Amino acid sequence: MTFHAYSRSRRLGKALGHMKQGQTVTQSAFEHGYESLAGFSDAVRKLTGLNASAAADAPIVYLDRLQTPVGPMLAGATDEAICLLEFIDRPMLPTQLERIQKRFQCVFVPEANRLIQQLGGELESYFEGSLSRFTVPLSFPGTDFQQRVWNALLTIEHGTTVSYLDVARLIGDPKAVRAVARANGDNRIAIIIPCHRVIGSDGSLTGYGGGLWRKKKLLGIESGAVELELFD
Repeated sequence: MTFHAYSRSRRLGKALGHMKQGQTVTQSAFEHGYESLAGFSDAVRKLTGLNASAAADAPIVYLDRLQTPVGPMLAGATDEAICLLEFIDRPMLPTQLERIQKRFQCVFVPEANRLIQQLGGELESYFEGSLSRFTVPLSFPGTDFQQRVWNALLTIEHGTTVSYLDVARLIGDPKAVRAVARANGDNRIAIIIPCHRVIGSDGSLTGYGGGLWRKKKLLGIESGAVELELFD
């Protein structure tokens, strides 16, 4: 996204936010610098695929880029919870965004809200080694099985690792190792839902959507064995 496209989307996001607070379409359009209702409606449709009234009723998921020592990440949040934290270079990112849009029936607005700002601060503390448990609220809709796996991942203590078999046992289905691995890979909230703490039964790091080099660094940070230059 170019700077001008980002600026337009951010302005439009603010207008949609004011409409959600009760402002009329006309008020929002002219207050945010649109010269005509037609121009405003066209901008809304291009961003969301909806008309202005429908877009005002749809949930907003705010998206913003966060810099980290292991590469840039894309964070997403509603007004109530973080719903996305993913490495920008991960090939699965477009699929994850499609799934979020389908699950939340939302429109995306490129702007940080208060929860993304809070997440940015917590990530910085995490990489400094001073935070072992995130406090930002999370929302991770999925199938019943996926949610069981993701909730099990949240119980893995900072600085420790478990195997896929261990996770399968945690959810009461020791034969579901392959399904656990798939759910692990489908996790949309990296680091906070710590799928990087799941390793092979033989101690090997095995696959990680963000890349094995990141998995190794994250585990090293949590064990105190790795120090990174922070947020250059």
